[in-house]
Amino acid sequence: MGSLAQQEKTVVGWAARDASGHLSPYTYTVRKTGPEDVVVKVMYCGICHTDIHQAKNHLGASKYPMVPGHEVVGEVVEVGPEVTKHSVGDVVGVGVIVGCCRECRPCKANVEQYCNKRIWSYNDVYTDGRPTQGGFASTMVVDQKFVVKIPAGLAPEQAAPLLCAGVTVYSPLKHFGLMAPGLRGGILGLGGVGHMGVKVAKAMGHHVTVISSSNKKRAEAMDDLGADAYLVSSDGDAMAAAADSLDYIIDTVPVHHPMEPYLSLLKLDGKLVLLGVIGEPLSFVSPMVMLGRKAITGSFIGSMDETAEVLQFCVDKGLTSQIEVVKMGYVNQALERLERNDVRYRFVVDVAGSNVEAAEAETNGAAA
Repeated sequence: MGSLAQQEKTVVGWAARDASGHLSPYTYTVRKTGPEDVVVKVMYCGICHTDIHQAKNHLGASKYPMVPGHEVVGEVVEVGPEVTKHSVGDVVGVGVIVGCCRECRPCKANVEQYCNKRIWSYNDVYTDGRPTQGGFASTMVVDQKFVVKIPAGLAPEQAAPLLCAGVTVYSPLKHFGLMAPGLRGGILGLGGVGHMGVKVAKAMGHHVTVISSSNKKRAEAMDDLGADAYLVSSDGDAMAAAADSLDYIIDTVPVHHPMEPYLSLLKLDGKLVLLGVIGEPLSFVSPMVMLGRKAITGSFIGSMDETAEVLQFCVDKGLTSQIEVVKMGYVNQALERLERNDVRYRFVVDVAGSNVEAAEAETNGAAA
């Protein structure tokens, strides 16, 4: 067990200062190590589309300076005296939330991601009044409840996207009873979440159709990811032929799009699960759901229990995420490429290998 720190720690991260979303080195302090806190030296951090939304204030609630990053993998370097789940030297993960009330119905049901008092891993305020900052940084201090051990057999850089993209797909499949072999599923959108959707659903024994707006991803969907079918949503004949064929659709598209073409693909009692964060209303005519007892629902990341489950699931099934590892100095270009959907399929920042403290010193020296 590590010793209890007696002072705040100085940390270097890469922060956005305004809605331009441009990140640059930023020095700040994190809280003293509390009784149940785990101090994590960040090794890797995945880049999620939500990082763009937050850094550029697309949702209208961003506060600056902001250090993004919520797919964090690192090494435990210190623990508080009441920590029982983790030890110094463990490789662990930190995801989208770092706090909850622990008293409400979702918290007591161990689905703390639905707590109305959840605390985001960045762009939020912790219980001590200090702003939370994410994983594009050298260090994080996190309550042990929101730290998950990375199982043996899973490389840390591969684990990072599973803490958001992986569990985001796994959770609704589990909750809605869609894990049985033989189901026919659709994955709408083939980005970071969508590619994990294909892999997880295939590992569950499902027949998987990738649905996209053009043919340009057909080869990667079928050949690289192992999808069973590929459907172009603008091809009216193909869409008509696929009507009433899917038990579910995992909709990962993070921008406004029509619902009705995809609802027609669902069988009786089929479910369309929304996973993309969209800041404007979606619409459909009610007979599209009434005349097949279809459901449009949503799901948000997953619980800490489900996060541990999906990590072990990926080890057991031999699944990996397809990633492009970059240094912190490339993070702004990576964000720009992600916004253009120019990544296959997830950027992961090699934080430990980027020497962010040195980068800050160099920046300060240049400014001087």
